[in-house]
Amino acid sequence: MRTVHYIAMDTHSHTTDICMKTRANAPGRKWHVETTIPALRSVIESIKHPRHLTFEEGPLASWLYRNLKAEADKVVVCDPRKNAWISKGGDKDDPIDCDKLADLLAGDFLKPVHQTEDLGREVFKQLVSRYHERVGRRVSESNKIVGWLRRWGVVVTATSFKEKADRGELLGRLPSEAELSPVRAGLEQMFLGYDQVRRQEDRLRSELVKLGKNEEFVVRLEELPGISWVRASTFFVYVDTPWRFATKQALWKYMGIGLTHQTSGAGPQSLRVERFVNRRLKSMILGAAKTIIEANKENDPFALQHRNWIKSGISPRNARRNVARSLSGVAWGMWKSGGVYDPARVGVKASEQVVSCGKQSDR
Repeated sequence: MRTVHYIAMDTHSHTTDICMKTRANAPGRKWHVETTIPALRSVIESIKHPRHLTFEEGPLASWLYRNLKAEADKVVVCDPRKNAWISKGGDKDDPIDCDKLADLLAGDFLKPVHQTEDLGREVFKQLVSRYHERVGRRVSESNKIVGWLRRWGVVVTATSFKEKADRGELLGRLPSEAELSPVRAGLEQMFLGYDQVRRQEDRLRSELVKLGKNEEFVVRLEELPGISWVRASTFFVYVDTPWRFATKQALWKYMGIGLTHQTSGAGPQSLRVERFVNRRLKSMILGAAKTIIEANKENDPFALQHRNWIKSGISPRNARRNVARSLSGVAWGMWKSGGVYDPARVGVKASEQVVSCGKQSDR
């Protein structure tokens, strides 16, 4: 059996520390190089095969993975949070360095973080991420304006100043004393910041929709109830590939709508929602479920499921989560099978679908 060479990189903006070991807790060979692809590649190529490479998830991880994955027999981009938990056996304040990371790789203790293989997909993902960041910034700016107005007894919502034409009346409701003119000037400055973020958000959304329409699966996904171009694109770029999840339950946990079992000693087992999840996917799928429930269309199979769950005594919160699970399960199945949305198959098990298709073909 050939000796595996475990290579760990502790990467920073300008320099990288590299450690190579053949087994855990053994002395390792170390390098200190610039954080450039040629310098890193030169070190990796100097090590014999088979070589396994690891580094922690961070701003540089995607760039490193795309450029170095061909140089190693196995690349593991690992979760720094879980690494910190594992390393607590030593000095609590001792950071994870390349030496410890190599030990964890050799001991198979690292939790992999999925990386996008395709460069175009990564570009799309960054665009979707920027859009969601701008949406959050716009909400933050509007909340600041709402809070500012409440300081002067003016209680409104964000829709009251969304259009510029409505702001004159709003400014007129502020105190008119001369010494309070900075209040009006401050509010006008806040409106400028709010408008700028809205313009950025609109432009990013336009680019997002344009790219989304070029992706065949996003076009199919947009046909689902409650799924818009933004939600379809969010599901597409953050799930990345349906094959990374072995079961629907694994997908649900990643999206924040799945349950995990928890026990304490010999006590009873309890269920709770997974805590460490992709929050943008969670917001997307629960938002889609909320849209379906509020529309409550008569011929929508997801809305019918929700009505049945409510009638059976399930709480509205759990019923909405069930709709989100059903919706994500259909989207996941469409992606794996290459099929299109068929309302008649919602809530039907895969084995029953095969039987149903067989009966139709017999006719």
